[in-house]
Amino acid sequence: MPILKAYRRKLARNLKSKFRLVVLNDQTLEEKFALRLTPMNVLVFGGTFALSLITITLYLIAFTPIREYIPGYADVNMRRSMVNMTLKTDTLLGKVSAQEHFIENMMKVINGQADSTKPTRKQVAEQLYDSIHHLEKSEADSQLRLQIEGGDRYALDGGTEKAFSSGIGSYSFFTPLKGSVTTKFNTAQKHYGIDIVSGPNEVIKSALDGTVVIANFTSETGYVIGVQHSNNLFTLYKHNSALLKNVGDYVKAGEVIAVIGNTGEYSSGPHLHLELWFNGSPVNPLDYISF
Repeated sequence: MPILKAYRRKLARNLKSKFRLVVLNDQTLEEKFALRLTPMNVLVFGGTFALSLITITLYLIAFTPIREYIPGYADVNMRRSMVNMTLKTDTLLGKVSAQEHFIENMMKVINGQADSTKPTRKQVAEQLYDSIHHLEKSEADSQLRLQIEGGDRYALDGGTEKAFSSGIGSYSFFTPLKGSVTTKFNTAQKHYGIDIVSGPNEVIKSALDGTVVIANFTSETGYVIGVQHSNNLFTLYKHNSALLKNVGDYVKAGEVIAVIGNTGEYSSGPHLHLELWFNGSPVNPLDYISF
């Protein structure tokens, strides 16, 4: 203990010892500046200066834009922008994937590889209607059915068949090409459209307003152009001699998009092969378009 007390007294004397800091002229040895200091003063001044420097640095980092220049420090707005960009990228990737899937299916349609074994919505509805139709009916149900059938006997609508096609029947289609229909719609033979024969160099027009999503050439179907319409409607025009629109072009109903031709291995003469698709299933164009 006496040794520790002696050390403390010595340390206190050393901290209170006075020193002079003198700045002299090197040539004349004239005193220019003198400062009397003690180790205690140096410690207090150094600690105060360090604390002030740390406080100022923290203030600049927290409340001024200078923090953006510090490596590894991300700004709040920058982080928000990065999150938004990530969300947009994910959305765009989803849209690109859906577009690639759509183009892949359309290429199958163009090449005549579409699968018609999957039942369409119309076929499912017809099966459901048949199953309901064959259910046992009570006497009251039978009387009500007779009244309804009697009332609809002279109605101008198309009945059940038109109810199934009401999604397309509300549209007014423009005739793409005036001519004679030589081959009709037949899914059993994988002929998902109709063939129309007309005069040479006749122009082909869009059946509805829409955007061109396909405009290319295949060895089987020649020059092909496809137009995506609203309400999941899609029209496809094959075996053209020339295409007058490009992918991404918006076309109006009745606007010229191609010229009739005889291109592709599946063509046996100048004609237009027209396909009409609704919700991913082929439908008969003759049910909705007059030629």
